[in-house]
Amino acid sequence: MINQNTDDDEDRLVDPRKARSRARLLDAATSLLSTGGIEAVTIDAVTRASKVARTTLYRHFTDSTQLLAAAFERLLPPVTAPPASGTIREQLIELLDRQAKLIEEAPAQLTMLGWLALGSAQPGTAGATPHPEEDRNPVSSLRARVLNQYREPFDRILDSPGAQQELGRFDTNLALTQLVGPIVFTRLTALPPIGPAERQQLVDDFLAARSAQRALTVTPD
Repeated sequence: MINQNTDDDEDRLVDPRKARSRARLLDAATSLLSTGGIEAVTIDAVTRASKVARTTLYRHFTDSTQLLAAAFERLLPPVTAPPASGTIREQLIELLDRQAKLIEEAPAQLTMLGWLALGSAQPGTAGATPHPEEDRNPVSSLRARVLNQYREPFDRILDSPGAQQELGRFDTNLALTQLVGPIVFTRLTALPPIGPAERQQLVDDFLAARSAQRALTVTPD
């Protein structure tokens, strides 16, 4: 069976200079982002640090927004695996603790969340010409990675047969907002962080609401 991406892979292999110049640009962008924040990632600064020409940069990225999105994506940690055992409550508490720690200990990730929340990253630029060598939009890819970062481990728990049996049917988007939303909000607004006791309360409130909702929808015999 032929891999559908074979042609793209071969095109990239024909001219390895494209891969090298992109890697150098992203190395420079991520370094500037880590040390100086969003404001440090300018076209001039990246081309200077990478020693890659501006014209070459624009062959890879439409504008500084796409370059910044690709740099943020490079700094994203891998998706957190859900706990392997325990009750639904215990698994949710442990996973919420892990996600909170990730947000608290990864300044670049917090900066990225604020950047996305402010609407700075829009998919592409109006009238921009797409780059034929790019098989994905860096902004769209970043949004998808951020979604997976928070959603995937919770989905594995909440979509499990045990959770479905215990909690019934519910909107997993709303569940994610209820569980993770307060932690992200407090970090973005510089409010006092949500501690372990508060995170347990978030889980208990969610489970109590699900239990009450399920009781209302159960049809009497």
